[in-house]
Amino acid sequence: MILNALLIALREIRRNMTRSFLTVIGIVIGVAAVVTMVTLGRGATEAVKQQISKMGSNLLILRPGQGWGSWGAPQFSMADVKAIGDQIPGIASIAPFVQTNVPAVYQENDRNTDVQGTTANYFAIANWNIGLGRFFTEAEVAEAAPVCVIGETIRKELFGEGVDPVGCKIRARTVSLEVVGVTAVKGQGGFGDDMDDNIITPYTTVLRRLTGRGNGQNINQVMISGKDGYPSANIVADVSLLMRERRNLTPNEENNFNVFDSLQLADVISSSTKVMTSLLGAVAGVSLLVGGIGIMNIMLVSVTERTREIGIRLAIGARAREVLLQFLVEAVTLSCVGGVTGIILAYGLCSVLAEVVGAPFLFDPKINVIAFVFSAAIGILFGFMPARRAASLDPIEALRHE
Repeated sequence: MILNALLIALREIRRNMTRSFLTVIGIVIGVAAVVTMVTLGRGATEAVKQQISKMGSNLLILRPGQGWGSWGAPQFSMADVKAIGDQIPGIASIAPFVQTNVPAVYQENDRNTDVQGTTANYFAIANWNIGLGRFFTEAEVAEAAPVCVIGETIRKELFGEGVDPVGCKIRARTVSLEVVGVTAVKGQGGFGDDMDDNIITPYTTVLRRLTGRGNGQNINQVMISGKDGYPSANIVADVSLLMRERRNLTPNEENNFNVFDSLQLADVISSSTKVMTSLLGAVAGVSLLVGGIGIMNIMLVSVTERTREIGIRLAIGARAREVLLQFLVEAVTLSCVGGVTGIILAYGLCSVLAEVVGAPFLFDPKINVIAFVFSAAIGILFGFMPARRAASLDPIEALRHE
């Protein structure tokens, strides 16, 4: 009986193709919008996680001041760095970090960029891989050697495409730095900055040769890598307590430093993205309700147009539940066709938009199944009233209908 009702429903849809198309367009738009929003939201969340992971493995950054601005707060000393490394459990590696902006010059080419001073540990902490040459060594750090590792952007801007700069010297202010390596491409970081536009050199070289701040509190920030499986929140709490002691802060004084946790940031951003995705999906879901109202309206029109046909069926022995099932199947068929069309449309939209926004295309069968089931439920919900109306017609009155 259900198969027969389905065949009749398909015949009615083919008979009124234009009307059927206009009826299901709301369902198509609703399903496509929901699937597209959720899929792109998942892709955006994954993209954020990937970009933050480029900054480092289990990375924590100790910075002066509150937020990202130091606002005159005292910086850190190498004694602070050593104390953190010696006294805080759960730390896999630690590196000081100083930064200054200088014009870098090679022959007739120049570029203003950041010179970042650190130790050899930094490359592992920040997940850097070598593309050409090598990283500098701890011995070169101790000697304040005039060596550097450059990013791909610097290589292109100063040396040109495809040129191996290893062994060449670039001038940063009055200091000549020998290029010993080029880092592998990282691209954009978690905050949209170009992670390949930098020059990395021993921190001692920056302090003694570039800035002249070789003593005292001259470390801009401290890069910390936590051990796998060790709670980063514990490291943050321990580092905060130690730094309060070393900075002689009283209990009623606020921290004049902050500890940035990349894992917590990734979780916060992911949670925010999921909330926004859910809200956008809910808004898009309104189109499904509009599509359901369209199906109900057109099914009421269909009942009116086929009143005589219904009367004949009831007069020759068809039961009311068979008539109800017939119109209910037609409504569900319309909504299911709209659901499938919407999923196909969403797949194409996601493929294109994922490329445009630079997010990975993560196909999720679960959301597609949910969207299809929801579209079928819309057909049942909004098709029941017209079907019930058809089933409750009096055969005599229906046969008299013109």
